Amino acid sequence: MEQSYSFATRLRAEAAARPDAPALTTAEGAFTYAELDALADGAAHSLRDHGVGPGDRVAYLGPNAAAFAAVLYGASRLRAASVGLNWRLPARELAAVLADARPAVLIAAPEHASLAYDAFLAAADPAIRLVTADDWPAAVPAEPIDLTPEPGDLAMLCYTSGTTGAPKGVIATNEAIYDHLRRPGAYPYVDRDSVLLNCAPVFHAAGAGWVWVPGFHGAHLVLLAQADPDTILTALAEHRVTAALLVPAVLGFLLDHPAIPALPDLRTIVYGASPITETVLRRAMAAFPSAGFVQVYGMTETTGPVTRLDEAEHREGTRLRSAGRPYDGVELRVVEPGGDAELPPGAPGEIQVRADQTTPGYWHDEAATAELLRPGGWLRTGDAGFVDAAGYLHLTDRIKDMIVTGGENVYAGEVENVLAACPGVRDVCVVGVPDPRWGETVKAVVVGETTAADVIAYARGHLAHYKAPTSVDFVAELPRNPSGKILRRLVREPYWDDEPRYVT
Repeated sequence: MEQSYSFATRLRAEAAARPDAPALTTAEGAFTYAELDALADGAAHSLRDHGVGPGDRVAYLGPNAAAFAAVLYGASRLRAASVGLNWRLPARELAAVLADARPAVLIAAPEHASLAYDAFLAAADPAIRLVTADDWPAAVPAEPIDLTPEPGDLAMLCYTSGTTGAPKGVIATNEAIYDHLRRPGAYPYVDRDSVLLNCAPVFHAAGAGWVWVPGFHGAHLVLLAQADPDTILTALAEHRVTAALLVPAVLGFLLDHPAIPALPDLRTIVYGASPITETVLRRAMAAFPSAGFVQVYGMTETTGPVTRLDEAEHREGTRLRSAGRPYDGVELRVVEPGGDAELPPGAPGEIQVRADQTTPGYWHDEAATAELLRPGGWLRTGDAGFVDAAGYLHLTDRIKDMIVTGGENVYAGEVENVLAACPGVRDVCVVGVPDPRWGETVKAVVVGETTAADVIAYARGHLAHYKAPTSVDFVAELPRNPSGKILRRLVREPYWDDEPRYVT
């Protein structure tokens, strides 16, 4: 790794080389690389005045905005780390994150000032300084700050979405981020002439990553605070966006728009973060004919994607249900759940990853870190799947969401993939529910216009009998987190209210 790499040093270099090049466009306006560099300097001085120094954390609670970029780059100038906070959480949950991260400063956008104050009070940490201001950071000072970064410096603390429990702080170092960014072929669709669009929330790894990815490559980032279809489609056309990050849920919203414009400049659509049905994917490919589609798979703990299904493979259309193959320098293996014995191609199990870009662990959580990391540098993803003979990864489910019915393992994701093609099913979540005979049995929770009998019959026609749901409930919508992942825990909990524990 280059000894001097950090968010701040990379921005400084790009600003020196191309000061007038467009860097960032937000609702507040447009910034050249020189202006963004100056914004970072102003943030660094403001944070230092509040006592921020090397190793400290700076939290940001607010929408996708220039203030987040100021925190990201300004904190980096001080060898401090940024922490994006989920403004959709209630104050008590935010307080738990604050108590864990212990930031020196909490920067809150004006529209979230009340929430920030309630969380600040609940955290009861006198060391935290709360800053809420419309014009943060202040005017740019004359003297820039450039502390020399180290590879092991904490660059970002990103909290998991909590789909399987309480959020955990994932450590991202300068070294891990740089290893991912410089990986050969990691971002073939990004260069200095690119215009990238990001509407994923910056408190998630993907949303934050698509702030520093364009900065590393000298591209122009269009950062949207809203993910509604009209705003996205207008921005794609107005800014002549060449590559966009769109989670499957957002793609689905766009497909329902009555007037998708011609977008000749849009060359690449990157999707991931949650499952997508083949039907939705093929519809999207037809709706955006100029764009090549790229699927990426990764997690907060891998500091970026670790596999990719390329544009050419999408055009071939033969492996659309796979998550692609590993990047150069990334190793994958599938092992028996709960063990380390590697399984042969085609056999389902737990996916593990080994690469320099993976996290060294969770913030101040030795027990969770020990569970995450395995001997030999392997990281447990917690995802279930298999690798086929050609080296393509196929995801089935979360290991913790595996249903054990009568001694047989059922992966909910496999059942969901089948039911997604059932006529009348618009959305589906499969969970295990208590059963006095089998321990647990398979239930489908469906959004759509069909009947329980038809859903069960369809499943039995396409799956082994023990994998098919034995009951079906219908709901108006399924709970999802901001990145589009179904909150399976919330779907499952009501069925286990009278049970002492989950069967997993």
